[in-house]
Amino acid sequence: MADVDFHSKQDDSDLSLEGEITVPGVAKSDDELSTLDEPVKDTVMRDLRAIGTKFFHVLYPKTSKTLLKEWDLWGPLILCVYMAMMLQGNTSGQPEFAEVFVIYWIGAVIVTLNTKLLGGNISFFQSVCVLGYCVCPLAVALSVCRIILIANQTTALFVVRFLFVIAGFAWSTFASTAFLGDVQARNRKVLSVYPIFLFYFIISWLIISHTH
Repeated sequence: MADVDFHSKQDDSDLSLEGEITVPGVAKSDDELSTLDEPVKDTVMRDLRAIGTKFFHVLYPKTSKTLLKEWDLWGPLILCVYMAMMLQGNTSGQPEFAEVFVIYWIGAVIVTLNTKLLGGNISFFQSVCVLGYCVCPLAVALSVCRIILIANQTTALFVVRFLFVIAGFAWSTFASTAFLGDVQARNRKVLSVYPIFLFYFIISWLIISHTH
C-alpha cells in the first residue's frame, strides 16, 4: 500500500500543470503582457514605433508578415485624415473631406470583400490594414504635389506632379500586392489584383486632379 502511495505521489510530481501558449506578435512574459502599470507615455511611444515600423515596411517592401500578424487601423486612419484634409477644396469640383473619407474606407472594404469572396486566406481587418498602410506612397506624392502647387503652375510643373503621382501609385500597388500576393490562389491572383489597382488609381486621380 505504501509503495502504491509512493508511486502515485511520484507520478503526480512528474505531471506538469503548466504550459506555454505563444501567439505570433504578442509578448510572452507576464511583464510584457501587463501594461496596466505602464506610463501612458511609454504606451503611446510603443504604439508610434509599431506604426512607424509598418510605414517602413510599406516604403521598403520585403518578405515580412508584420502588417498581417500585428495589424492595426491607426496608420490607415492617420493617412485617411491627412489626405482628406489636403485634398478638400473650397471651390466647386474639389472633393470634400467626407468624400475622400468615404472613398478611402469604402474602397478598402470593397477590395477586402472581393479578396474574401475569392477565397483569400486573410482576415477582414488584416486586409484593410495592409490596403490602408500601402496608401503611404500616395500620401508622400500628395505632399510633394501640394508643395509644387505653391508656385505658378506650368505644363512642366504638371508633368512633375504627374510623375510623382504615377510613382506613388506604382509603389502603393506593388507594396500591397507584395503583402497580399500569397493569400490568394494562383489562378485567382489577377481577379484579386485588379480591384487593388482600381482602388489606388481612384486615389491617384483625386491627387492629380487637385489643382488648388
